[in-house]
Formats: sequence, structure tokens, C-alpha cells
Amino acid sequence: MRVLGIDPGTAVTGYGVVEEVDRSLKLIASGAITTSSKLPFSERLGQIFQGINELINNFKPDSMAVEEPFLAKNAKMALRIGQARGAAVLAGVQAKLEVASYTPLQVKLAIVGYGRAEKEQMREMVKRLLGLDEIPRSDDAADALGLAICHLHTMNLSHKKTA
Repeated sequence: MRVLGIDPGTAVTGYGVVEEVDRSLKLIASGAITTSSKLPFSERLGQIFQGINELINNFKPDSMAVEEPFLAKNAKMALRIGQARGAAVLAGVQAKLEVASYTPLQVKLAIVGYGRAEKEQMREMVKRLLGLDEIPRSDDAADALGLAICHLHTMNLSHKKTA
């Protein structure tokens, strides 16, 4: 199963594509979609939507995992992140992907085993779980990879419960 993880943001939207083959996790791709603050906000949302469409077309994921918004510093920022998240979800739904949502707490529990884990702990575990030589440099890409891994773990647990 191949999962596209998305960490939505208005300036930087992180992505990570992870595939599980024979109970082993493999990094397919990771990076970020960036938008310029000089552009009108609606155009930035369009770039996020288009960028995710391109990722879906290029990497052919079976499903998508998107981070649920958490408390933002202010209401305007929360609204904008929610809109970026909406652009991502719409791209996944239009591509007929299963789109799952996870809170940062759920991702940390699935990856580290502790819901209040620090970012550095998360990044180290993503590195280990994917067998990487280096910790992912971008926090946004690392978070997106964590989302994809969380979804794969969650899917495996739900399949075991129904089996």
C-alpha cells in the first residue's frame, strides 16, 4: 500500500510518500510545496491544490493522510491553515483516494509511542522506521512522512481487528 502524507500550511505544505511492501516501509518521495506570500491567497490555495494533484498523478498513492489542524496562534492563521487543508483534501477526494485525518497527538503516538513527543524524537523515529541514513531536513516533510507512516500503522491495526 502506498500513502501520501500531507502536512498542510499556507507558505509550506509538506508531503511524504511511503509504501509498505512485505511489512517493510519504503520512502518513495518527500518534500514541500511552497507558495509566495506576495501572491493573492486564493492563488496560493490553487498552487497547493495543483501541487497535490501533481503528486497524486506522479506517485499514484492508494490513500492520503492529512494532518488535522491544531491550535494556531490566532484565528486568522487557523482559518488559513484550514483552507490549505481543504485544498489538499479536495485534491485527494477528486482523485478518488481514501482521505484520512490524524491529529498531531495521534501521529506522535503511532510513531514514537508518546503523544507529547518532541519534534526531534519524531524525526529520529521517521528516519529509523524508513531506514534512512539521515534525518529528514524539512520539518514539514518529516511531519508528512510521519502522517503516512501513522496511516499505514492504523490500517494494519484495523485489518488485524477484522481478521
